[in-house]
Amino acid sequence: MTRAVRLAATAIAAAAAGVLLLATPASAHVTVNAQDARQGGFTRVAFRVPTESDTLSTTKVEVHLPQDTPIASVSTMPVPGWTVKVSKTKLAQPIKTDDGELTEAVSVITWTAGPGAAIKPGQFQEFPVSLGPLPEVDQLVFKALQTYSDGSVVRWIDETPDADRPAPRLKLLPAAAAATSQAAAPSPAAAGSDDGTDSTALGLAAAGLVAGLAGLVLGALALARTRRA
Repeated sequence: MTRAVRLAATAIAAAAAGVLLLATPASAHVTVNAQDARQGGFTRVAFRVPTESDTLSTTKVEVHLPQDTPIASVSTMPVPGWTVKVSKTKLAQPIKTDDGELTEAVSVITWTAGPGAAIKPGQFQEFPVSLGPLPEVDQLVFKALQTYSDGSVVRWIDETPDADRPAPRLKLLPAAAAATSQAAAPSPAAAGSDDGTDSTALGLAAAGLVAGLAGLVLGALALARTRRA
C-alpha cells in the first residue's frame, strides 16, 4: 500500500468516526413529545428517556416543570415497574383557575425503577403525563436528570437547543389557530342558504328549458300552417 493510499484511508476513517461521534449524542437525548400541545388547552406528553451507556442502566428520571409559567393540572400515568413521586412548590404569585385560586403547583416529577425495570443499554422508556391548561408561551422547557445504575447523573438542563445536554422542550401551538379553523367552516345557516340558492337556480334553469321547448313547438306548428296555405 502506497503512502498516499494510507493517508486517504486514514482520513476516511477519521471522518467516519467524527460523524459517529456527532450522531450518537443526538440520538440519545431526553425529549418530550406531544401530538397536539396548544396554548390554553390540555395535552398528553411523553418524556422519552433512552439509555446511552453501553454498560449501565437508567434507574431514575427526574423532570422539573417550569415555575415561571406554572401548570395547574398535572397527572401521571402508571409505568409498569416504576414508582412515581410528585412534588409541589408554593407559588410566589397565585394563579386563577376554574376551580378557584391555585397557591401551589407541581414542580418536580420523579420516577424510580423497581427490580428488573431499569432501562437497559440500547433501550428507552416513555413516561406519560397529562398537563393543562398550558400557558400562553411559545414553548415549555423541562429540565431533566437521568440517574444510572452506578449512581452517576446526566443533567439535561441546558436551555440552548444545540448544546451537548439540551433540556427537553415542548413547542406550543397558538390558541387562535383553533378559533380560525372553526371560523373557516361554514355555519349550518350558511349551508342552508347555499342549498336554497342552488335550488332556485335549478328551478330557473328548468323553466327556461321548458320555455325553449315550447317555443320550438310553436315555431314548428306555424311552419306547418304556412306550407298548407
